[in-house]
Amino acid sequence: MILRNRVALVTGGSRGIGAAIVERLAEEGAHVAINYTSPSSYEKAEKLKQEIIENYHVRAMVVKANVGIKQEIDQMIDEVEKTLGSIDILVNNAGIAPFEPFMKVTEEIWDRTYQTNVKSIFLTTQRVAKKMIEKRYGKIINITSTASLLVTSPVIPHYISSKAAASHLTKALAIELGKYNINVNAVGPSTVATDMCHDYLKDEEILAKEIQANPMRRLGTEKQIGDAVVFLASEYAMQVNGHLLMVDGGLTVKAAQPEDHLEQERNLII
Repeated sequence: MILRNRVALVTGGSRGIGAAIVERLAEEGAHVAINYTSPSSYEKAEKLKQEIIENYHVRAMVVKANVGIKQEIDQMIDEVEKTLGSIDILVNNAGIAPFEPFMKVTEEIWDRTYQTNVKSIFLTTQRVAKKMIEKRYGKIINITSTASLLVTSPVIPHYISSKAAASHLTKALAIELGKYNINVNAVGPSTVATDMCHDYLKDEEILAKEIQANPMRRLGTEKQIGDAVVFLASEYAMQVNGHLLMVDGGLTVKAAQPEDHLEQERNLII
């Protein structure tokens, strides 16, 4: 177990990719704090907590916070440090992707997207890094997207630009914190069949085109993202800093083809 007795915090850790990350960290011996935001996500977080305690014999806790709000972040970190100890691994996983075309994106949607996808990384990392700097050790992993590198769809410009911002923030923080022996990296998934993508992928034509567009001819899995996070959180990645690890089947190195989709012109009607 390569992360034995490390303390990890995963934001948005109750479901989907976040839950898979929690499970893989626990499987490798880390004690894990599972962040959640709503009553429905609490039930999932609590169930996940019990499962990893029983299966992997680690310590675990659930902790509520809107990670776009500094006061709630501070309360969350205080609770985690009091219960599990100083945080060694921070996974900034919380994210949203409101599927709206540019001309229908409201100021509220724009602000909420950036608050969750960018501001949360800045604020949570800033708080957690204080103790990491003191002990001269830390692993910070941000979950970004193929959208950090490519315009993957013309109907979510707010999401795409937020993920590009998160990628550059990762690089800037890597330079800022590297001198304290803190590694800051990101993982960029392609489309993964999580509940967040359920409505999008339930269209069989879209699902087929997503698979066809990927050089591996398959979608990624939640566990694959968890595996990448475990690597970056481990001692095997001590000299990896400021890197965006794409877990995308080669999608972002493939030139767009005429048959590639993701345009959904019907959604562009104003």
